[in-house]
Formats: sequence, C-alpha cells, structure tokens
Amino acid sequence: MARSSIFKLKASTVRDDFSEIINRVAYGKEHVILTRRGKDLAALVPADELDLFRSVIEKLEDELDTAEAKRRLADKKEIPVPYKLVRKEVGLK
Repeated sequence: MARSSIFKLKASTVRDDFSEIINRVAYGKEHVILTRRGKDLAALVPADELDLFRSVIEKLEDELDTAEAKRRLADKKEIPVPYKLVRKEVGLK
C-alpha cells in the first residue's frame, strides 16, 4: 500500500469544504486529522483502509487475549472457575 498524505485541518475548515475534503480522502487516499483548538479530535480515512485498520486491531486484541489466557493458565495462584458455575452466573442453562 502506498503511503498516504496526512493533513491536519480545523473542524471549521472541514465544515466549509466538506465535499472537497471527502473527495480527497475517498479518491486521493489522503488521511485528514480534524482538530479543534489545536487538539486532534477525529480522523477521516478511506473506508477500505478503515476495514483494514479494524481487522488488524481485532487480530492484535485476539493475540493479547490469548497471551493473557496462557499467562493465567500457567499461574499456579489462579483458581479455576468450573464451567457449570460460569454458565449459571451468565444465565445460560
């Protein structure tokens, strides 16, 4: 994937030129960071890149969860909770 340009714009500027900015993001593959009072507020990215970001984040979260589960299973101080008790506590039969 080619490197995208990143621009910071005041939120009020985006309001004034919304159509042009959306076209730059969607077709020019640019990233726009919206600011207010000099602070980053939100970002505009192409939709296909958002899907990629979300899938990467989900994969990283799964890896972190797996690592934590392995750590806890290896910890002799952890007390396992019986499966039947967990099902009962969450309202499953």
